[in-house]
Amino acid sequence: MNIVVAIDSFKGSLSSTEAGNIVKNAALKIEPSYNVIVRPLADGGEGTVEALSSGVKGELIELEVTGPLFEKVTAKYFIMAENNTAVIEMASAAGLTLIEENKRNPLKTTTFGVGELILDAIEKGCRRFIIGIGGSATNDGGIGMLGALGYNFLDEKGKSVTLNGGGLKDIKSICNDNVNPILKKCIFKVACDVTNPLCGELGCSKVFAPQKGADAE
Repeated sequence: MNIVVAIDSFKGSLSSTEAGNIVKNAALKIEPSYNVIVRPLADGGEGTVEALSSGVKGELIELEVTGPLFEKVTAKYFIMAENNTAVIEMASAAGLTLIEENKRNPLKTTTFGVGELILDAIEKGCRRFIIGIGGSATNDGGIGMLGALGYNFLDEKGKSVTLNGGGLKDIKSICNDNVNPILKKCIFKVACDVTNPLCGELGCSKVFAPQKGADAE
């Protein structure tokens, strides 16, 4: 019998490959003659880079970037050899699993590191991007990422706001004088399995921010 095991990751515990290997080992205990193949699977969250890089030729890049609480973390992204497309997952640079549970607060977390990954890929010649946005610890509307790319978000006094979820309420204007000009040549595709806007009853602030440490208030 031929068996293909493709299981999504278990957030914060098992990767897709780890979960798949558990199933494989269980199947082989039942019948050692089974031909069991494990293939990683992802939905735009943790493991997206692993899933794509396992089946496509290219280069896996490791880079130290700004983590969700403005600390340094080591993130990974993948460059496809065939079309020089960068595959980036937010979870690697701004992921929920990077923060201890008692420190989770979407008012304080940032996507700045995601922008740093994009910049690095641009410097390596990438102009096409696939960005998986699942598994993040953030709710900053992307201002952290955009800040890393050169956008400046200003309050009513013309001072830069803090590039996290708490800074959103202070934004009065946006300056793009220092934005990387190569961005105009870049194409971005977002990998996700939801269509929630930022606000409203079905907005990600209401639906997903509680998973990241937000309370009702």
